[in-house]
Amino acid sequence: MAPLAGALVTLSLAPFDLWPAGILSTALYCYLLSNCSPRQALLRGWLYGLGLFGSGVSWVYVSIHDYGYASVPLAVLLTVLFCAGLALLQALFAWCYVRLVRFLPGGMLVGFPALWVLFEWLRSWLLTGFPWLYLGYAHADTWIAGWAPVLGVYGLSFICALSGSCLFLAWRSRQLPALITYAGIIATLWAGGGVLRPIQWVAPAAEKPLTVALYQPNIPQQLKWDRSYYPRILKQFDHALGALYGHDIILWPESALPRFYHQVQDYLGPVAEQARVRGSTLITGIPYREPGGEDYYNSIVALGLGQGLYHKQHLVPFGEYVPLEQWLRGLIGFFDLPMSGFSAGSAEQAPLRTNAYRIAPFICYEVVYPDLVASGAKHAELLVTISNDSWFGASIGPLQHLQMARMRALETGRYLLRGTNNGVSAIIDHRGRIQARTAQFEEAIVSGEAQVMLGSTPFASFGSRPVISGCALLLLMMLVMYHTFWRETR
Repeated sequence: MAPLAGALVTLSLAPFDLWPAGILSTALYCYLLSNCSPRQALLRGWLYGLGLFGSGVSWVYVSIHDYGYASVPLAVLLTVLFCAGLALLQALFAWCYVRLVRFLPGGMLVGFPALWVLFEWLRSWLLTGFPWLYLGYAHADTWIAGWAPVLGVYGLSFICALSGSCLFLAWRSRQLPALITYAGIIATLWAGGGVLRPIQWVAPAAEKPLTVALYQPNIPQQLKWDRSYYPRILKQFDHALGALYGHDIILWPESALPRFYHQVQDYLGPVAEQARVRGSTLITGIPYREPGGEDYYNSIVALGLGQGLYHKQHLVPFGEYVPLEQWLRGLIGFFDLPMSGFSAGSAEQAPLRTNAYRIAPFICYEVVYPDLVASGAKHAELLVTISNDSWFGASIGPLQHLQMARMRALETGRYLLRGTNNGVSAIIDHRGRIQARTAQFEEAIVSGEAQVMLGSTPFASFGSRPVISGCALLLLMMLVMYHTFWRETR
């Protein structure tokens, strides 16, 4: 049952969007851990994690096999090791819950969701972090979405896990007073989200929104870094430019031109000048290296009427840098992917600019970090993220990625422009709603409007610290209560 319970979380997320499945998953998890020993909890937690990550992120197989040139057996092995390794964190969660939390006063009710959130947060930074498959991402469109601008995705995860623990405890008790109590807790949380949802935390900065155009070139990943294919890429972008000029913002995807910035000035220079003349800011992803320098970066630059350069801070292991490079580089093709030797940019970088407005840029993987985006949103009126989800083919990975980008817009109260190589490119409003989007795997231009916003949501101001600190404090208070009062009365 444990792997099935874990897989239910995946069903709650994009592209399946069966959001009650995540709450049911936590209820079943509470049941599985309700009477077992700590040793049994290790196994059940690991199996739960195997079901969760095996169903939710096994799309890494596509990048390892299809684009990393690993054989099928090797790609399967590496994918299994990846998912099994992530599942160890769920094993640790289950052990900690059974050994340290379950017996505390309120441990099975609020201790479970508090510990769950702390482990989601742990996963956001441990070994560079993998903040994927959070419970709260399933709820960008439900009533509790109203809590997102206040508590962020971790707060939504807490509400989901608490709803699950209430369902389990109500089922176990089956007594009317208990049923009323647990139903009341769930109703209060969900109704509270409904009350918060209409609140306007931010306001438009201008009477007229910006006009934007996102170009999705759909360049085949296996050809993108082929030198002989480069002239065709330039011709394709040239052909699209006529429909892009004149928009306030033109957005191209991550590494749109597969050359270093200084190597494409003969092409980008005239394009930038024409954009300036036509009243446009061109924002594009581009590898960047100072001429003669050793370090190079995955970057995004604003040209035309815009200005600014940003280097990606959070790099993807193996895709953008190789851990233990001296031992792994050259071992198999997967450890020699194109542009897998990037350096990380500084944490202190200025936002991009277009006219009088500031734009917070994020490249691919960075948009899944809630606090990184919240920090950028405090100093910008608009969010931009570019990506190349081609690495994950027709799997569920790119659609999960889009769902997380929607949550960032909802948390921060900012419009978000998402430009990708082969989809999904989208204009997302300050409430996390998609205003316009492309399909996947086709060349397309999506155009529309994006409003620049002033003001700040509570989450953009304080980030995840209140929720994480609150969960840690809650567990500490329960522990103190147990040792001060509860243990003596048992």
